[in-house]
Amino acid sequence: MKKTYLYTAIAMIFCIGLALTFLSTSSRAGEWDRKTVVNFSAPVEVPGVGAHNLPAGTYVFKIFDSLSDRHIVQIFSEDEKTVLTTILAIPNYRLKTTDKTVMTFRERAEGQPEAIRAWFYPGRQWGEEFVYPKSRAIELAKITNQPILATPIELDTAPIEALKTAPVIAVAPTGEVVEVAKVVETPPVEVAAVPTKSMPQTASSLPLAGLIGLLSLGAGLALVVISRRAA
Repeated sequence: MKKTYLYTAIAMIFCIGLALTFLSTSSRAGEWDRKTVVNFSAPVEVPGVGAHNLPAGTYVFKIFDSLSDRHIVQIFSEDEKTVLTTILAIPNYRLKTTDKTVMTFRERAEGQPEAIRAWFYPGRQWGEEFVYPKSRAIELAKITNQPILATPIELDTAPIEALKTAPVIAVAPTGEVVEVAKVVETPPVEVAAVPTKSMPQTASSLPLAGLIGLLSLGAGLALVVISRRAA
């Protein structure tokens, strides 16, 4: 009877350790790619490599490579089996965060779908400001009477790797090139804090999850040893 209780305890500890590790890993994965499910009630224009007009429907937004100096955003079909477009973006800043996803759009010409401008993930001040091909950016600048982020490369045929190093400019309604800072909001200047020994906020929780799993496994093995000696 005692052996049965011991084996049950071992199984429970092992399962709890695995569950904690899995949950922590899943949480970090979501933060890493910022997966966001979006439903558009009307057609939307998007830049990038692939589709340029998305019909009303449900789509999944993800960060392709969050380590690059400017982000690459991919839009998937609802089932995530098809990449519909891959978009070049650069960081944009907002003063206040929200607990919900925010999509901003530009004015549109009559009868045309709204052109997506930026995507802000919940709880983040930094968002993704989308970059349009130069020719289309000039057209949007004229419609909105505001400068638009643009790239001179041909996005229709550009490989994803080329997007990471593609030049980004801003074009005015007149077609002239202006400062990118006129389009994106730069963060306020902050006073540097005194360094401490605490772990930075960007540190991953995966090592902690691994430690929990190892401790659980160690406890289970210890119980096995104890039960054999008691037998």
